[in-house]
Amino acid sequence: MNTTYLGLEVRRFVRDRASLFFIVALPAFLYIVFGATQDGSQASVGNGNVALYIMLSMAAYGAVTATVGVGGTAAVERMQGWGRQLGLTPLPDLGFVVVKATLAVLVALLPVALISVLGALTGASGTAAAWALSLLAIAIGSVVFALFGLCAGLAFRSEAAVSAASGMVVILAFLGNVFVPLSGTLLTIAKFTPLYGYATLARYPVTEGRLISNDGSDLGTDPLWVPLLNLGVWCAVLGVVAVLLVRRGRARQ
Repeated sequence: MNTTYLGLEVRRFVRDRASLFFIVALPAFLYIVFGATQDGSQASVGNGNVALYIMLSMAAYGAVTATVGVGGTAAVERMQGWGRQLGLTPLPDLGFVVVKATLAVLVALLPVALISVLGALTGASGTAAAWALSLLAIAIGSVVFALFGLCAGLAFRSEAAVSAASGMVVILAFLGNVFVPLSGTLLTIAKFTPLYGYATLARYPVTEGRLISNDGSDLGTDPLWVPLLNLGVWCAVLGVVAVLLVRRGRARQ
């Protein structure tokens, strides 16, 4: 991996303070408002408490926002001529992908780290295994959503497309059972959305698949294969779409 190029990408991203705010500060603020300061945040949920459950949800949202932004920006760069400039250097296409994937993981770790610290300081508690496995699932699973940003950037080829994709993440988070526990028909629909599998997998070490409701009613339990299948199918779908869009872009050039 070209560490020099990675270092340049990291420094460039850090200078974009507007993106940093929405990726890091906003999810942390949402956790404080909807998690740390709410009555009942210390109630037990599986291998943790409600505060930990909400903390993981907000960390997952922040990580997805980060990777969508990185993926979308990478696509726009290549479509607007940066790819040709890189073609004049010894950096291969695979090297470009590795650098961007590494950048996505590093950026995703920023909101995860901040929200985890806030959670630990504001009463989020759970077993050590639940903390470790959940945070690992968030970090690794978020890379899938770089494909979502990549597809948006390749399809519309503008910075506005990246912003629109990030805004779409908010809607998908509501539909994916991330912000508010869903039930009934909405919960059934949620299981087919991309963020449902990711968020459920991130919280699985805590909930062990139990579906949480606002009123305490029993909504059943998701087997582990449900979030895994959801995330796997969406990864495949987004991957195929990205490949088709890349081929379309090459045909136009």
